[in-house]
Amino acid sequence: MEQDTISAFRMQLKPGNEREYKKRHDEIWPELAELLKNAGVKEYYIFLDEVTLALFAFQKKGPNDQTAGLASLSIMKKWWDYMADLMEVNEDNSPKTVACPEVFRLQIQS
Repeated sequence: MEQDTISAFRMQLKPGNEREYKKRHDEIWPELAELLKNAGVKEYYIFLDEVTLALFAFQKKGPNDQTAGLASLSIMKKWWDYMADLMEVNEDNSPKTVACPEVFRLQIQS
């Protein structure tokens, strides 16, 4: 039986954009949420360090993970363009990301 996978990465918010970043994610486009679901994303969390403005993202993906192909899709590029003014981005407006390797996991069974 194939297992779910977990990945985490860090991004950087530009100063003064905390509220707008949260607002835009609170209003995530339904078609983008559906795209992520269809690519195998089961859970997606983003946390903000309010001191450094670092964004920490965590994704739980199912065994049918197809997230590697998301970068080539127009809706993903449109979202990146929409978010580019709020955060540090690459030339194609994709967020600059730094992978965060797992160093500890505790699973507690109830």
